[in-house]
Amino acid sequence: MRGNKATIAWMQRSEIQDLKKSAPHAPPRLKEETHYRLLKLLEKNPEISQREMAREMGVSLGKANYCLKALLEKGWIKANNFRNSQRKWAYVYLLTPSGLEQKLRLTGAFLKRKLDEHETLSHEIARLQAELTAARNDSAEPHVNEE
Repeated sequence: MRGNKATIAWMQRSEIQDLKKSAPHAPPRLKEETHYRLLKLLEKNPEISQREMAREMGVSLGKANYCLKALLEKGWIKANNFRNSQRKWAYVYLLTPSGLEQKLRLTGAFLKRKLDEHETLSHEIARLQAELTAARNDSAEPHVNEE
């Protein structure tokens, strides 16, 4: 029995590793947008707690922590902790010069993406309006029975 349990455990670990390898990573656009939103939020409110950060971004506390660590590792932000009577340990998150540079780059990319989306939607709206107008005109014309 012991051998069977070990084999099953190994197979489960193997399957999990296969799933991790085959699981698609977050699209770069999604990651960039998350980094952009977080940099923007931290610049606006450097004393924000991770819990507030998660709530503002609409993500879990774990994801907020993960994103924050990613920005720290990239050197885009610095975290300075200080003692505060309201909160046991609090941090101030400051954008570094490279963080400010990246925020500017991400802002440009975000703006371009949104303008492209706007243009695509404008064309789609115009097409749908033309389709609707044509359908209304067709239904408004009297149909003549030819016998």
